[in-house]
Amino acid sequence: MSTLPRLIVTGASGFLGRRVLEALAGRWRIYAIDRRSQEESGAPDRPGVSWHHLDVAEAEPVTRLFEEIRQAGGAQALLHLAAYYDFTGDPHPEYERTNVHGTEVVLEAAQRLELERFFFASSVAACDFPPPGAALDESSPPDGSHLYALTKRFGETRMRAVAGRMPTAILRFAALFSDWCEYAPLFQFLDTWLSRRWNRSVLGGRGNSAIPYLHVRDLLVFLERALDLRRDLAPAEVLIASPDGAVSHRELFHAATRHAFGRARRPVLVPAPLARVGIELRDRLGRMTGRRPFERPWMGRYIDLRLAVDASRTRRRLGWSPRPRLEVLRRLPFLVENLRGNPAHWYELNRASMHGGPLAPQLQLLRLIERHQEEIRATFTRALVERPPDERLPHYADLPAADHAWHHRQLMRSLLTAIRSGERGTFMAFCRDLAERRARQGVPLGALREALTTFERVCRRIVLADPDAAGLESWVRERLTVTLEFGVDAVEEVYERLLGIVATGADRAPAPTRPAPPVSPPHLSGR
Repeated sequence: MSTLPRLIVTGASGFLGRRVLEALAGRWRIYAIDRRSQEESGAPDRPGVSWHHLDVAEAEPVTRLFEEIRQAGGAQALLHLAAYYDFTGDPHPEYERTNVHGTEVVLEAAQRLELERFFFASSVAACDFPPPGAALDESSPPDGSHLYALTKRFGETRMRAVAGRMPTAILRFAALFSDWCEYAPLFQFLDTWLSRRWNRSVLGGRGNSAIPYLHVRDLLVFLERALDLRRDLAPAEVLIASPDGAVSHRELFHAATRHAFGRARRPVLVPAPLARVGIELRDRLGRMTGRRPFERPWMGRYIDLRLAVDASRTRRRLGWSPRPRLEVLRRLPFLVENLRGNPAHWYELNRASMHGGPLAPQLQLLRLIERHQEEIRATFTRALVERPPDERLPHYADLPAADHAWHHRQLMRSLLTAIRSGERGTFMAFCRDLAERRARQGVPLGALREALTTFERVCRRIVLADPDAAGLESWVRERLTVTLEFGVDAVEEVYERLLGIVATGADRAPAPTRPAPPVSPPHLSGR
């Protein structure tokens, strides 16, 4: 590690910062700085990454840390990602505190480090929309008028002001997204368009509002190239991390609905003046009820404007370009599939962490089970095999540990699918298949029923012990306990049909009705 170049990263726990740590660890010795602790943020723990829990707006601890870094040999580069932003359009003290004062603190403290480059993370949103038919490029001034743009203008201006004393560079990012979305406006679009709400097909103006989108994986390659070329850049050089052009709301709407529903829906286009009035009225109603919509009046003035980009100079400079398969329209099917396949994680990454809004109760339950699933599986296994002799379940007690692990993953996966979808039919079908297998293996009905009942007790106890489960007791009963009860009933139905067993408390061990299939590897799970 001592031979690696050294990089300081502010805002290390953010959407981009944590990915930078993962991508560059092992190639750089990284000083990660964030106002949240590593434990609180869940940021990755990687060799060669040291975490420093401090606020960039507090000059004394920042200066002290940078002096320690200088005495330890300094750093080659600094990537200043720390910034505040939201989409409310309302003044917030963090714009001034973090984006303005925090940038000034970091810039001042860094001037003794003899950096080879100070990289300032800006945005194409720092610039005003170009005239129709024109595009932003590296020479465009940071002349945007909204709050976030004004703070980025300050940062870019400071990078130019100190360029004679310290090498700086300005990185303008497009709207960043991942396969889990994680970009608030796009999340809101998909959340509305793929729902049954009254406004699911409504687009403002002609649907031509457009900005450029860049997949975060492409941005990481961009950053690696910029870091590699840090010594060769011009003073305060501007580099744009963006594809050319822009993608409109109408294009996004067609792509998302085509994948979700098999064919693209026809949007309902609301003339821009009427759309602005509607946004204003909905916002006023939201102020009265305490539930303001995401769309705010300031957004109305951008209806049908196009923030097109020409980043050809940056591509030539870095030898980098976005990959076609990661373009936003080609990734939308992956976003939709992630929303459908794991809505708890989707909403946790988007609504909860970006907006602070609560998850729906069923998604909270799903998140809790996913959080504790390893503990549930381990506890469940012990409950099956570590029993008194008179309560022993021979089939389960004699299974190898690897088979238990495989079995329990299948059962957990089936249960999570039922909780996620709210439909028990798939789980019951799983239990019927399981019962047929177990009956043919000679497993008594009572043993299989006891295993499923034990699984329910373990899940319920561990989930409800989590402080985050407060208030979810009825949902645990409805989505967890009742689902397992339906599963047990499906098992009893199969045993009655195959073996003529009356589903009583008696635990009889019938002889297999046909040769049992090989036990390892088992096809389905059962506890």
